[in-house]
This record gives sequence, C-alpha cells and structure tokens, in this order.
Amino acid sequence: MASIPTGARTRPYWLQTIAAVLLSIIAAWALSSDGYAQSPMAPRSYKVGAIVIEAPWTRATPGGAQVAGGYLKITNPGQDADRLIGGSLPMASAVEVHEMSMTDGIMKMRKLPKGLEIKPGQTVELKPGGYHLMFMGLRGGLKEGQTIKGTLVFEKAGSVEVEYQVAAIGAKSSGHKMH
Repeated sequence: MASIPTGARTRPYWLQTIAAVLLSIIAAWALSSDGYAQSPMAPRSYKVGAIVIEAPWTRATPGGAQVAGGYLKITNPGQDADRLIGGSLPMASAVEVHEMSMTDGIMKMRKLPKGLEIKPGQTVELKPGGYHLMFMGLRGGLKEGQTIKGTLVFEKAGSVEVEYQVAAIGAKSSGHKMH
C-alpha cells in the first residue's frame, strides 16, 4: 500500500463533493434555456398593444442579393384581431408580408395585400416555406452574426421597433431555443 508523504495535504472528501456538485450546477445552468436567455445573442421579445413578437431573425445573403426573408413568431393574447401589414428596414426599399403555399405540386409565393391577420388567442409563426416577410430592394448584404434593426407595422397596435438576428445562409431557424 502506498503511503502519503509526510506533510502532503489532500482536500477533504466533503470539499471535493461540494466542488463537484457546484461545477455540475454551473454547467447545467449554462446549458439550460434560462442560462441561454441571459446571453447577449438570446432571442428577444417585443410588445406593441396586445401583440407579442418573439425572436425576429433573417438569413445571411450572398453578395448582390436584392431580397431576403424575415421570420418571427407573433402572439395575440388580446380580445381583438389585428393584422401585420408591413414594416421597414433601413437597408431595404420595402418590407412586405408574403405567403408560400403548395398548389398542384408547385410552390407559389404571393404578397398578402391586406397583411396577415392574427386572431385573438392565436399564435402565428413566420418561417421559411410559409408566412414570412420579404425585404425587397436590399442595399448591401446581410452577414451572419449581425443584428439588423427594423420596424413592424400592425393595423391596430401600430409600429414597434425590433432587431433581427442574422443566421447562416440557408438556415431553417434562428438556432435559438424558444421557451
């Protein structure tokens, strides 16, 4: 049996156990949605009237691209319907509300001239392949990791400033956890 040299000190077992437990708690917190939500790149939510907007994002664009899509989640916990009718982006000539749909095996995209209705109690997610915003006439590209300021306009609730997180080209989501 090996002996411990005289004068050598070891940490007491209880101190090692406490250190291991604290390290586990810190690691779990850092990986949890609550720890994630504290990070500077965490998705933000915005409120205008009764409307709640969550996690606006867009995709990076290749050089020379004139259009990009905008995505987010809108919830209407209010008593009255409202409509997302458009918005603005300093680097775009227009922000339009669009819908993609499948008709006879063909994917079609169209502008929603009256905007997108959000009924009372309804949550609508604008995402690739469905409802989305179109940033038209882009002046300059969108780069992954950027934050782009813009405005959304609702028929009743009015305007609200939001920040879009720019995800990678071809991203299917912003990569943020939603709670």
